[in-house]
Amino acid sequence: MAKFLRTSGRAGVRRYVDAAARLLIRVGVSANAVTVAGTALVVAAAVLLLSQGHLLAGLIVVGLSVLTDMLDGAIARVKGTSSRFGALLDSTCDRLADGAIFAGLAYYLLAEDRYLGAALALTTVVVSQLVSYVKARAESLGAECNVGIVERPERLIIAGLAVLVEVFRVPFALEAGLGLLAVLSTITVVQRLVHSHAALAASEEPVDA
Repeated sequence: MAKFLRTSGRAGVRRYVDAAARLLIRVGVSANAVTVAGTALVVAAAVLLLSQGHLLAGLIVVGLSVLTDMLDGAIARVKGTSSRFGALLDSTCDRLADGAIFAGLAYYLLAEDRYLGAALALTTVVVSQLVSYVKARAESLGAECNVGIVERPERLIIAGLAVLVEVFRVPFALEAGLGLLAVLSTITVVQRLVHSHAALAASEEPVDA
């Protein structure tokens, strides 16, 4: 979760989310099912709405999918069924959803002959995946890697704001937002590589007896 979203008001939101989670549990809905359903919703919005230029509708649908992103964790927590596979599925679906969103925007921009914007959207797809990969790989090697100025929530918020401004026909709104994302995501990759290098090097230094 984005660091600036971790506020005292989150406890109140969690109370309502947990109540919805209990209701879903009663009707037999699992956390993994919610994760997959939310991802399918995002992919459908990217393919059918964003790529076709229905930006406001696509933004609304993707925004609604945030509810499923909160619900799957709440269901697992309330039910006490958190699992390593659930965490893996959640991360995998997040990568798929992110890729679909930016690919959908790239298609739209390309169809509008806005080649710079399309290139920036595709760059953001690659670099945002690297942000997550570097962290996962570093932690698999034993280095904690919770650093970086742009994580997934920040990326989605910036992209959402860029789309919203584009809806109001502000010139080059998507290009500016995607360019900012590409730069900030690249900085985050570098931050994580530098941090991981230091952490891994320290763990490999010989200890004097």
